[in-house]
Amino acid sequence: MNMTPTLVTTCTALPPEGANFPWGGPAENSPPTARTCLSVNLNKVALVRNTRHLGIPSVTRAATLCLQAGANGITVHPRPDERHIRADDVRDLAELLQAWPDREFNIEGNPFHNLMDCVRDLLDRKLPVHQVTFVPDSEGQFTSDHGWGFPADADRLRPLIAQAHAWGLRVSLFMDADPQAMAAAKAVGADRVELYTEPYAAAWGTPQQGAQLSRFAQAAQAALEVGLGVNAGHDLNRDNLTAFIKQVPGVAEVSIGHALIADALELGYSATVQDYLRCILEGH
Repeated sequence: MNMTPTLVTTCTALPPEGANFPWGGPAENSPPTARTCLSVNLNKVALVRNTRHLGIPSVTRAATLCLQAGANGITVHPRPDERHIRADDVRDLAELLQAWPDREFNIEGNPFHNLMDCVRDLLDRKLPVHQVTFVPDSEGQFTSDHGWGFPADADRLRPLIAQAHAWGLRVSLFMDADPQAMAAAKAVGADRVELYTEPYAAAWGTPQQGAQLSRFAQAAQAALEVGLGVNAGHDLNRDNLTAFIKQVPGVAEVSIGHALIADALELGYSATVQDYLRCILEGH
């Protein structure tokens, strides 16, 4: 297995028109690239830490090791019950990322719960946020398991997307792989969609794998055709990632947490991140 460190490159999307980033904007010091970026979700590190009162494992130490290994960004999903990522984790990670101006901070969650307050707190402190991913999960939901629905969610999402744009942030909507819904996501103002990939992961190694890949490829193509960027996440791993990148067009970013942190328990953060980057490069 090749564990050679991979050159860090940055995500391709530009900020919304007129955006004013007080910290200089995402990846201002690096040229754009077409390679899919890897954002590491650190929720599971915080979940383990929260089982005791010792402060270990450290979320910021995990982020540092992942960034040193070549991860293009960090993702967190702070839920209202703080079962894993807490408000102070979000602040600590934003402070850390000030030293990594070519990497991105993606904060995901339900904008009708605590997400917008969390982001506003960082902006008030002039700390970096680059992307918000709106996810329609309930407060007590075990894990994210579906995307936004249109036209049902359109009217209530539109002003929140406009607010995020006024703050200078890129907005991604967590979406099922439905090609017909991509134009509606664009119409409410989204910059990207994050395709919910659990159905693909569940079909991996079964006769349904090809059909699921085709479904996601069609959804991504539909998103690209209306001017949306394409992110993806949920249950992607070292087995299924390369095929996904190879078959699904234009994936700008994958956000991976559960599988990556599980792999890191065995391999360590550095080797794990480098192997996920290898999977991405083999997909290209």
